[in-house]
Amino acid sequence: MPTDPVGRFLAALDPDHREAIGAKPREEQERLAAAWEEELEEDVELDTLDELSPQAAEAEAARRVLDRESS
Repeated sequence: MPTDPVGRFLAALDPDHREAIGAKPREEQERLAAAWEEELEEDVELDTLDELSPQAAEAEAARRVLDRESS
């Protein structure tokens, strides 16, 4: 399991998004990973989900970050 924020963020993405984000410049990946970590830290709904399934919480936070980016 990756330990750096970008690696963890990429691991939380579905395969299609992982490939697309992996092709972006490192700075963009770092920005998205920082937004993802912020989402995980600040959203109390994800805290509950994290207790049940950490992977599901990480995937949901990643989805939310990508949704905001596409808006």
